[in-house]
Amino acid sequence: MRKPDTQPNSPETGEQWRAVQSRDRRADGDFVYAVRSTGIYCRPSCPARRPRRQQVVFFPLAQAAERQGFRPCRRCHPRTTALRDPLIAVVSRLCRTIEARITEQTDTPNASSSQSSGSLTLAALAASAKLSPYQLERAFRKIMGISPRQYADSQRIRNLKSRLHKGDNVTTALYDAGFGSSSRLYERAPSHLGMTPATYGRGGAGMKIQYSIVDSPLGRMLVATTDRGISALYLGESDGTLEKALRKEYPRADIRRDRADVHRWFEKILAHLRGKEPHLDLPTDVRATAFQRRVWEELRRIPRGATKTYAEVARAIGKPSAVRAVARACATNPVSVVVPCHRVVRQDGNLAGYRWGLDRKRALLEQELAGPKK
Repeated sequence: MRKPDTQPNSPETGEQWRAVQSRDRRADGDFVYAVRSTGIYCRPSCPARRPRRQQVVFFPLAQAAERQGFRPCRRCHPRTTALRDPLIAVVSRLCRTIEARITEQTDTPNASSSQSSGSLTLAALAASAKLSPYQLERAFRKIMGISPRQYADSQRIRNLKSRLHKGDNVTTALYDAGFGSSSRLYERAPSHLGMTPATYGRGGAGMKIQYSIVDSPLGRMLVATTDRGISALYLGESDGTLEKALRKEYPRADIRRDRADVHRWFEKILAHLRGKEPHLDLPTDVRATAFQRRVWEELRRIPRGATKTYAEVARAIGKPSAVRAVARACATNPVSVVVPCHRVVRQDGNLAGYRWGLDRKRALLEQELAGPKK
């Protein structure tokens, strides 16, 4: 099942969608749009086949789309589009500066720490943009959803992942990726990788994951667990699709189908879906960024039968301008139901999209509003 859009509706997104539908060249440089089913982002005038609205998410600039894992379209080359908004253009230029500096660190890993990080200080970046550090930090967070330092860290982690996938050992990879010490890497690794760098580099090798698939009130349901908790809860129609998604996440893990090991989790989850277990407080073991974890923790605080808007969640985690990033975190939640992303709605109270389909989201909310069954 395709992942539907989870962005709140707004006049702005309505105008953006109309520009995409008409392939309006006048909108190039105002935003880019990404398609969840393909993982590609484009400029509004891209000649590619128009996607379905529920598959589309909008971003103010290319780097914001790439930070969420989307790749640039090879037909319309959206990264080369001139940006019209001066502040967005400044942030885009600083993103490129950070990327270039991280690449320089990677290419010259023996450079001293002061040499490699000097141009990436907030003061230096602000001076180059002719802004105060406060103005730059505020603009960067508004447009990208994170700080310049966090963006630099994300680029280092990206380099690290690439090198680990190529087979570099952890020690070589961490220094070549721009981390000055192993302690700096390991203090960031859990939130970015969800596991130690050594385990990530092995594609999950050494991890023991067991899963099973059963019928549920919402269709076929896959639950995968480790000895620490639930690592996946997927809903769909096809067992093969659900299994493929799990193996893609952990290509070298020891994954086995075992109903006995997962049975105790199924009992609680199915009872919850049938309205007989109002409080579902189960441990999880998931891969996530620090931002995603903050969003998911906040979602677990939403009471059964209640809802919050994306903006309310953003304010609750202290990131009032990160509404889009909150929507993306909801869309990428791997343990739906356990982390109740279905309880987040649009500003007008209407349902936004849901990774497993609006019908399932509606059913979950209606069941919760009805109260527990005896």
